[in-house]
Amino acid sequence: MSQPTLRVLYGSQTGTAQDTAQRIARQARRRQLQVQVSPLDSYNVANLISECLVVFVCATTGQGDPPDNMKNFWRFLFKKSLPAGSLSRLDCAILGLGDSSYPKFNFVAKKLHKRLLQLGASVLLPVGLADDQHDLGSDAVIDPWLTSFWGEAVTLYPTLANVTPLRDDEPLPPTYTFHFLDGVTEKTDDRLSLPTEQPIPSQSHPFPCRLVSNRRVTDVSHFQDVRHIEFDITGSNIEFAAGDVVMMHPRNSAEEVQQFCQLLRLDPDAKFRLRATDNAAVPARLPQPCTVRHLVESYLDINAVPRRSFFELLLTFATDELEHEKLMEFSSAEGQDELLSYCNRPRRTALEVLADFPHTTAELKVDSLLDLFPEIQPRSFSIASSLQAHANRLQILVAVVSYKTKIHKPRRGLCSTWLASLDPAQGEVYVPLWVKKGTMKFPKEKDTPVIMVGPGTGVAPFRSALQERVAQGKTANVLFFGCRSESKDFYFRSEWEDMTKAGHLTLFSAFSRDQEEKVYVQHRVKENAELLWDLIANKRACFYIAGNAKEMPASVCDALKEVFQQEGGMSAEEAEQMLTAMDRSGQFQSETWS
Repeated sequence: MSQPTLRVLYGSQTGTAQDTAQRIARQARRRQLQVQVSPLDSYNVANLISECLVVFVCATTGQGDPPDNMKNFWRFLFKKSLPAGSLSRLDCAILGLGDSSYPKFNFVAKKLHKRLLQLGASVLLPVGLADDQHDLGSDAVIDPWLTSFWGEAVTLYPTLANVTPLRDDEPLPPTYTFHFLDGVTEKTDDRLSLPTEQPIPSQSHPFPCRLVSNRRVTDVSHFQDVRHIEFDITGSNIEFAAGDVVMMHPRNSAEEVQQFCQLLRLDPDAKFRLRATDNAAVPARLPQPCTVRHLVESYLDINAVPRRSFFELLLTFATDELEHEKLMEFSSAEGQDELLSYCNRPRRTALEVLADFPHTTAELKVDSLLDLFPEIQPRSFSIASSLQAHANRLQILVAVVSYKTKIHKPRRGLCSTWLASLDPAQGEVYVPLWVKKGTMKFPKEKDTPVIMVGPGTGVAPFRSALQERVAQGKTANVLFFGCRSESKDFYFRSEWEDMTKAGHLTLFSAFSRDQEEKVYVQHRVKENAELLWDLIANKRACFYIAGNAKEMPASVCDALKEVFQQEGGMSAEEAEQMLTAMDRSGQFQSETWS
């Protein structure tokens, strides 16, 4: 039997599934196997009937949803009209990437596995369920799964066994080549230009919105800097409803761009054109021609904690014996604990790693930059305002991420630090934005009450909902808000007080550090059991949670189940069933982030 072409298709939200798909492709190339990699929505799904070997790599997002770049594929695959045996020629394998702290762990991979079997595909090995929560991260599942996959591939295609794979430290050809324009004054504009006919803003066509204000809303003595930021969306065609999210691509700082260019001996003002060496598409987000500065500032994620694939690729440039040995260890399955200690636990950035491996960095070829560094992924923020209350404006609430590890320099969130640095008082600032439908939906009926639990910045989508609902005359609103201190981080306090006075809101607040005993939103939920039971059981109220995914959502759910037991006379099992039923019907919704 001749060698097949391996097709690797991925659904990725934050870039991890894409990285894993590319890792599988590199392993295939080392085995001299023809391979093609693409996001599921860029692939013509009708071709699946004629494929012979496919690996699906799928992340699960939100509440068990498929990533944005596989939604069209998902809709097509679940069409009832597809004949039962339509994929009977297909041999495939499914690798899921998930996080077991979420209730619908690896839901997309499990559901895809079931559907492919229904359509007659032959699944070569059990679905891989990688878990971000594992001590060694996703690789604890991915490594053995890949070993099994290649074993199955050799059984199917015995000729693969005759191939001697390339060594791990042998370089593979780069995906792109850089063609520098020496002294050519070819026009390039790294800024976003406004098209004459403005389409609905999207990831490929964001709209440059003017930053109106950027205000710190926590007390200066408070440990955390939280910003209330407002954008002018006039003329953008941007529309949104309560629960929607705004998306943006952050940028690396000028200082880090300069440091990167110095390490790699690159001229930031040099211009180049990119050419794909394979049948890869040139990234649409990069202007052609492009400056090195724009590439590093707006596209390469030099501030991310690098994944294992970064070390695998770096290894192929290592000529220094000590650096080669260390990179070999970090790239191996056995060296993953060492890599975690060096990189993940202290949150060391890719830029800092390059500085730690100076000999290898000196050997790096510019053509490999796009293989080595992932693209900066867009960040999403819950919209914290309503168009009914603030026409032509879009507001967000951003906690600036900054924390200490054993590395001397504080670790900072790329997007929040960049946003905090933008100062409209220093001149006009434009941020390219687009809006995405959120997962939370609020009731259309005027009489349906809503109960919202939003501690900290989790209150953002509920401010949008409350402004919208009050404008529509919907006044049955209950908000549970929690923060550390009434005087330091009580966001939008005066607005809640005005709504309460007007009879549009019932507010319960929990200030965890203002007294000896810590008080959280879940305590307030339990204290108001009678009211909540009446609203949910008799008035069909919808219940919402938004905020940090750590302990809060589970604690609030436990408190709610206690309310059902106490006021509804239910057993623990019945309370659990009631919450599950509310979740299924949309009467209970949560949006959490880690």
